[in-house]
Amino acid sequence: MNIVKQFAFISVLHMLHWKVTLSNEGVIDSDLQSKTLNVGEAKAPRYLLYDVNPGEGFNLRRDVYMRVANLVRNLNEDAPWILVLPPWGGLYHWKSRHLDQTRIPWSTFFDLPSLRRFVPVIEFKELLKLMPEPVIDELYYLQNYKEGWTEFEDKMDIRDCIQNPYHFNEDRGLWEGWFFSYGDEVGVRKLTCVSLLGHSALLKPFLLHNTTARTVMTDRAETMLHDRFGDKNYWECRRSMRFSKALRDIGDEFRRKYLDSTDEKDNTVLHEDWTQMKRKHGEAKGGPYVAAHLRRADFLYARPKDVPSLENTAKQLKAVLKKQKLKTLFIATDAPKDELKELKDLLRDYKVYTFEPPKEVLETYKDGGIAIIDQWICAHARYFIGTYESTFSFRIGDEREILGFDPDMTYNRVCGDEDKECEQPSRWTIVYK
Repeated sequence: MNIVKQFAFISVLHMLHWKVTLSNEGVIDSDLQSKTLNVGEAKAPRYLLYDVNPGEGFNLRRDVYMRVANLVRNLNEDAPWILVLPPWGGLYHWKSRHLDQTRIPWSTFFDLPSLRRFVPVIEFKELLKLMPEPVIDELYYLQNYKEGWTEFEDKMDIRDCIQNPYHFNEDRGLWEGWFFSYGDEVGVRKLTCVSLLGHSALLKPFLLHNTTARTVMTDRAETMLHDRFGDKNYWECRRSMRFSKALRDIGDEFRRKYLDSTDEKDNTVLHEDWTQMKRKHGEAKGGPYVAAHLRRADFLYARPKDVPSLENTAKQLKAVLKKQKLKTLFIATDAPKDELKELKDLLRDYKVYTFEPPKEVLETYKDGGIAIIDQWICAHARYFIGTYESTFSFRIGDEREILGFDPDMTYNRVCGDEDKECEQPSRWTIVYK
């Protein structure tokens, strides 16, 4: 094997903190993936970038990451691929308009070494440093079928673009667009629209056999579905998505200071390596408080039957606190300050807390970081109650599954004013095998 090619490939993997050994037969073993990749002659890694519909929120984007990460993991069974993490920014629900909330790296919110225990990843800004010029070779814009469909089947076809948010710059000979707010600092040589119906695995043979581009991007990645929602691979990917230690530390300090909650007392201690951590339901005790996620804002208009009045909300929360024999409540909500004050007045017999970020915390970690701190505090409560079909509540449920809470203490929701016995959330419990 050409020693230069060996060194180039292994150097990149070392940069990603992958432990790699190369045998005489040209087999590369990763003890982080627990897989063997037969590559014969070492190949230069290829890079997969992706983006999501601009209107999608923070927590849906986390779900799309999991679909793409599983695709890259599948690709690595046959050839070396690295997932490029799209910078965060410009999300609808991030309301602190005085802050520059663009080009935020994943490391602000998530623990990258933890992600890399599932799949090799790098930040977009790191890829730009590796590229001879800031030009992506090929972009595949995923779209639905114009004619719709009557029966579900996995299929994909190269089609004319139904809608194309990119424009071709004749002078540069490149396609230009948003590119995570980098705009015309980045370009694409070739753009193709692809109609897709089905799972992310559909893209694997296409990427392996229909293109040899070094850098490939898929836009509207939410179009692809999970290959196997809720299975072992799904949960391994989800377990790898640990929040950054800085954000966890802020949430832990708030728990300790105001909620009499620590990991040691609550039996929620994290193993440093998520691959070595397997908790049984009921192992986690949680802090002596109830946590509630109350999605209001746009839900008041989008789902009026599922969002109770403030009076009814307070009534339901009181009932939960009484049943759990607790006097402390933590609330995560997007409600305006006047509504939150009114709710606290209705709950005046209880200790009610919300996380109000200091100026330096908000400026450093932005609205996304504050949302994560809220989720982390909610995830450690003795009992959690959320909002119907909110991805914010759903992600808290994931965290509580990983920590080992009894599902009865997690999968709960507030009911609308006209529905006293409303349907409770589906239970997507953790799978290890």
